[in-house]
Amino acid sequence: MIPRSVSLASLARSSSLASYISKIGVRYLETQAASSRNSGGVEEEYADNIDWNNLGFGLMPTDYMYVIKCGADEEFKQGQLSRYGNIELSPSAGVLNYGQGLFEGTKAYRREDERLFLFRPQQNAIRMQIGAERMCMPSPSTQLFVDAVKRTVLANRRWIPPPGKGSLYVRPILFGSGPILGLAPASEYTFLVFASPVGNYFKEGTAPLNLYVEDEFHRSARGGAGGVKSITNYAPVLKSLSGARNRGFSDVLYLDSVNKRYIEEVSSCNVFILKGNVLSTPATNGTILKGITRNSIIEIAPDLGYQVEERPIPVEELLDAEEVFCTGTAVGVAPVGSITYKGNRIEYKMSNQLVCLQLYSRLMGIQRGSIEDKRGWIVEID
Repeated sequence: MIPRSVSLASLARSSSLASYISKIGVRYLETQAASSRNSGGVEEEYADNIDWNNLGFGLMPTDYMYVIKCGADEEFKQGQLSRYGNIELSPSAGVLNYGQGLFEGTKAYRREDERLFLFRPQQNAIRMQIGAERMCMPSPSTQLFVDAVKRTVLANRRWIPPPGKGSLYVRPILFGSGPILGLAPASEYTFLVFASPVGNYFKEGTAPLNLYVEDEFHRSARGGAGGVKSITNYAPVLKSLSGARNRGFSDVLYLDSVNKRYIEEVSSCNVFILKGNVLSTPATNGTILKGITRNSIIEIAPDLGYQVEERPIPVEELLDAEEVFCTGTAVGVAPVGSITYKGNRIEYKMSNQLVCLQLYSRLMGIQRGSIEDKRGWIVEID
């Protein structure tokens, strides 16, 4: 077994067997991963010393990651698995100097019969392609993206939580790794996929969220990159988010930057409101991310008899909303218990009959296989 701190590349540089290692390196790693999966022993099925009942959303390094590089005018070809670990970057890498990068997030689930599944990974691939075009980067094809995610999941199979205990969060990243000094696209790009077992995103677990409406700072602006999953969208919200959490709030709900009146999204998830039989969510007009869970809820809601509207939602509508909830790959579907705006706290009634919980139950049923997948959303990993 190759130690985590020693990469195949470093072995190749220091050994006269460089050419041999380069040929067998990928095969060796994949064989090792397969061996740990298929040993048949209970001890090998799950990673050791993990409290699966108390997973949060913190990083837990797993065994393998997937890496592939290409030039600015090239196409991504098949990549390879390597041991999870640090990567080497030039100080002048495009991602470090100009924030030229995107990330995605999807999850792998383990069912009761031990089969493994992904939820709509093709949509993550397409969203990355759209974002890459906006950020002047080449991007992996849908097939290559999904294959990379599958291989990463299989190599880290023992880190996938038992059924109902959580999921394996998979993080594909695309970034400018080539050196650049003047403001321009990088000369080289890296596509990397790593994974970590996770439970609930919010520290409250499944408890209702308490949101704070931010009316001073903004998450994105028209003409910017708020509608794609650029890494540059997230650091600017940290100031508002940290301040809100220090005051006891779960997260921040942002308003549009032009009128400072219409709700847009929470720091890392989309938002819905319910009035009567109508679910409303802000329209994705370039400043709001087209969340995959968001889109799934929009499609599922009519199955349960609810109408869905995508439209501008004035912040005042929060006052008489019957329910408010958030959606996202990381958060799932999370009910909102209260929203504070300009010092006024709006509280919402909580019960186990909430519409958002019915929608989430439907979504989880499809993901776990207890409800038939009629839309082709589930991708089995074999």
